[in-house]
Amino acid sequence: MLTHEQFADDLTLYSLGELDEGRNAEFRQHLSECAQCQREYQQMQDDFSLLAMSVTGSTPPAKSRDRLLAAVAREPRMRQPRMVPSRPRWWSLAPVFATAVLAAFAILLWVENNDLRDEVETAQKQKSASEGELEKSRQMFAALTAPDAMQMTLIPAKGAAKSQGHVVYQKGTGTLMFFASNLGMPPEKKAYQLWLIPMNGHAPMPAGMFKPDASGVAMVSMHMQDVAGTEAKNFAVTLEDEAGSSSPSEPAIMTGQGS
Repeated sequence: MLTHEQFADDLTLYSLGELDEGRNAEFRQHLSECAQCQREYQQMQDDFSLLAMSVTGSTPPAKSRDRLLAAVAREPRMRQPRMVPSRPRWWSLAPVFATAVLAAFAILLWVENNDLRDEVETAQKQKSASEGELEKSRQMFAALTAPDAMQMTLIPAKGAAKSQGHVVYQKGTGTLMFFASNLGMPPEKKAYQLWLIPMNGHAPMPAGMFKPDASGVAMVSMHMQDVAGTEAKNFAVTLEDEAGSSSPSEPAIMTGQGS
């Protein structure tokens, strides 16, 4: 048999109409017999009436409040839907992708254009150099085979050394070529200088500086516009400072005569 305290716990749920059917009939029977429950029930009805007309209402009994809160707590709560970050569709990235591709393509074209420009400039320089060398070779060959070309062999001044030189000179164009062999390496900061000795008795004219390679071979070829038309009497080689000299400062180590 249920006690008064157990029925008192059901008073709030009965007043709210939330008591289950099995307990509802028993509670009505108890309510008809219990004066205390009748007073509390009447008080609760009055409170509910005032609550309907008031924003504040009276404070319900503590046990009833707890039962009400427990009942609310047992109610299933609606879960807040999880916010899933939206993912951009692939086509929304198309403008960005297209811009990146165009930028990369433009950079590649710029680099390739610069490379092509450098290659063209290099090719033009090589072509100009080749044409210059070809023209120089033609002039040299023409001087070697010209009927008026002067050829001279140079030998050591003292006649003891094994070095030897050969000069080809065309006075009409001022073209000069000199070949030497068995030359010793000059001292530090020194070099050999070739001289043209004019037929008219004027002072010797500088005709080029040179140093032999490791095997003692040297070659000089040039077009001396300032001596064009000058007839050569002789040629000589002296040892001078690397910067060259305007007149021989040392005795000739090689001299020659026309052949």
